[in-house]
Amino acid sequence: MNLFEKEKLIHEAAEQFENESPEALIAWAVEKFPNITLACSFGAEDVVLVDMLQKVSPKTDIFYLDTNVHFKETYETRDRLQQHYGVEFVQVLPKLTLEEQAAKFGDELWKTAPNECCNIRKVDPLTDILKNYDAWITGIRRDQAPTRANSRKAEYDTKFGLVKFNPLASWTSEDVWNYIRNNNIIYNPLHDRNYPSIGCEHCTRQVAAGEDPRAGRWSGFEKTECGLHK
Repeated sequence: MNLFEKEKLIHEAAEQFENESPEALIAWAVEKFPNITLACSFGAEDVVLVDMLQKVSPKTDIFYLDTNVHFKETYETRDRLQQHYGVEFVQVLPKLTLEEQAAKFGDELWKTAPNECCNIRKVDPLTDILKNYDAWITGIRRDQAPTRANSRKAEYDTKFGLVKFNPLASWTSEDVWNYIRNNNIIYNPLHDRNYPSIGCEHCTRQVAAGEDPRAGRWSGFEKTECGLHK
């Protein structure tokens, strides 16, 4: 399938699945693109997708970007999910250890140049892992941020050069939590402590009442995305 045919197919899929269930899109995606993977951050949206994918295609790879600076609760959520579903998530590490990064760029790079830190610990590792696949599934939703408002259920990811599926794009936070509660899904306990969006420990804070759900990410910087999504 050439790029034109691929773009035509996913444009049609975006239209077809706009008002269908996420499970229906996931089933179609893994059938049309068997060499597909799910990116999991162990946040609320992603644990929903893990559950859906296990019901549709339990052998499909699920990976996570291990920055080495996730919250303890995030790693514990990973372990609980692996045990519950009997799967092994693919660990994707940065090329530089924290010590090597500090030696090259200075201590606590996330405080002085968070974009550079995200590139080293997230974007570059993501670029490397996605080279192994034809398509990927993400948990982004349109109402999470203005930068995500135009996300389609299926699109061609020009940044990484493969097909991208966003099954939960049209869902609200309430939809996500209804699924978690109705299906008794394991989730990160930090969500119960005013962490609606969870990233690395050093760059994520609790969100106060009335604040934007992503206000706790890179607080104090004009930064709303880590660079994984264009």
